[in-house]
Amino acid sequence: MADGYRESAESWADLLRGCRRRGMAAPVLAVGDGALGFWTAVREVFPASRERRCWFHKQANVLAGLPKSAHPGAISAMREIDDAEHIYHAQVAIKAFEVDYGATCPQRSPRSSATPTCPWSSTGIPAEHWIHLRTTNPIDSTCATVRLRTKVTKGCGSRAAGIVMAYQLIDAA
Repeated sequence: MADGYRESAESWADLLRGCRRRGMAAPVLAVGDGALGFWTAVREVFPASRERRCWFHKQANVLAGLPKSAHPGAISAMREIDDAEHIYHAQVAIKAFEVDYGATCPQRSPRSSATPTCPWSSTGIPAEHWIHLRTTNPIDSTCATVRLRTKVTKGCGSRAAGIVMAYQLIDAA
């Protein structure tokens, strides 16, 4: 655990360098939301790690651009992408999604922020791990506890007190 400035690349890189210094091997796969600082730091510190966006966050971004009546079908179509057993099947499912929903909101397509190093499907990862790789929400909900407490106490005083408070809240969560 380390403090940092918002979600800057340098703060993330410092944290990841510290992990590497203490013996952490490069992760096979890094899963995160759209925080650009995190991705920049992962590419710098662990360049061999694959990247995957949090499916829950991506799904929420896509659904925000679609009418509510389209949500059930869009969720089902996005699940086809995420559950694809091979990159080819994921690409076919993405094209099908774009045919069905792309005209409604092209900038929110599952492909819109995908890159060859940031696939939306879990291809190449053993299927028994897929359920654990879909979302960063367990981390987000833990951090929400810290945010709520610092809001209620109107800050945490000193930097050291903030780190101690965050650690205790995260440990309790």
